[in-house]
Amino acid sequence: MSTGRADGQETSEIREGMQIDKEKLEAYLVSRMPAPFALPLNVKQFKLGQSNPTYFLKDASGTRYVLRKKPPGTLISQTAHAVEREFQCLKALGSHTKVPVPKVYVLCEDVNVVGTPFYVMEFLDGRIFTDNLLQTVPKPDRKAYYFSIVETLARLHKANYKEIGLQNYGKAGGFYERQIRRLVQVSQAQGAVKDASGAAVGQLYKLEESIAWFKKNQVPDEVTVCHGDFKLDNIVFSPKTSQVIGLLDWELSTIGHPLSDLANLLLPFYTPSKPFGSQLGLADLPRPLDIPEADEIIREYCRQAGRPYPIPNWDFCVAFAFFRV
Repeated sequence: MSTGRADGQETSEIREGMQIDKEKLEAYLVSRMPAPFALPLNVKQFKLGQSNPTYFLKDASGTRYVLRKKPPGTLISQTAHAVEREFQCLKALGSHTKVPVPKVYVLCEDVNVVGTPFYVMEFLDGRIFTDNLLQTVPKPDRKAYYFSIVETLARLHKANYKEIGLQNYGKAGGFYERQIRRLVQVSQAQGAVKDASGAAVGQLYKLEESIAWFKKNQVPDEVTVCHGDFKLDNIVFSPKTSQVIGLLDWELSTIGHPLSDLANLLLPFYTPSKPFGSQLGLADLPRPLDIPEADEIIREYCRQAGRPYPIPNWDFCVAFAFFRV
């Protein structure tokens, strides 16, 4: 049976293949979680898709928690699904900045407990939206929600990653160059895959021209903590106001370029509604929208981050965000 919530945090029974040993989990947590943690646990799984399986825990005292773990099975990449990195980043931001993140409690790297490494954090009782038009929010309030998002993003990017203990969290500098090289490697490997007739499928259309354009139009290098997947449905809002109370899903976080986060947030404004639907693609919808346009959001981000507006070579950031997808 699923919960009756309608705020983006709906849960269901644990799905097939995602089961965990509740008795082992309880035995591990009982001496490691802060009071008022009490057994037994009620365990559900969140409905919204996550590459790292995410579970809803409720203890005997009624306190709610979230458990995130690596997926079961053999992982192709040793760096993917790194819940250990998520825990490190959340702990650093939560302990040393005012960036709203869930409080983390326990990191377990012992695979004998639930099968893969996991961590437990607080449950944020708020709202998660998947509709970029915010149609369930009163029209006069929608601008405040978007401005709250970019205020939070600017706060993240102003955090000094060295001072908060993330100096070794990623390579400082050269973010876009590394990303381009990596994506070219992936594209070339995919192009070498053979189709049913035995012929290579070939590289992406105009890949070389695209890479040349990226190199010519690249934005100047910057170095900050980056979320890596900054978008509306990874943001938790207060139950009743536009205040952001938490940023979720830090799996792709790193030391990178701040404009990559901003471009990822604004991709829907450059994406057509067909075939994605009006909740995801906003580019061809009739104007005016009842939310701020991308340019107004960029202007507000620049004000909050203390950087000049307009952003030179902004088209590069948007184009690369599409290329990365």
